[in-house]
Amino acid sequence: MITVLEILVVILSLVLIGVVVAQKSKTQGMGAGFGGGAEDLFGSRARGMDAFLSKLTIILSILFAVLTLILGRLMNTY
Repeated sequence: MITVLEILVVILSLVLIGVVVAQKSKTQGMGAGFGGGAEDLFGSRARGMDAFLSKLTIILSILFAVLTLILGRLMNTY
């Protein structure tokens, strides 16, 4: 059981890294602080793939945290 959970946590962490890297950057670096990012600051909403990746990131991170806590409990280490 512990080995299966360890494998699931490793696979889930790799998928989570891939999803986070695939997301579009929400900031434009230092240039946004000097007047270059006003259109993103006011009223911009994530649509399509951005919204999907954002929700997937939240779901995967919660699942990762829960599996890690369960694995820690089974191994009697916190």
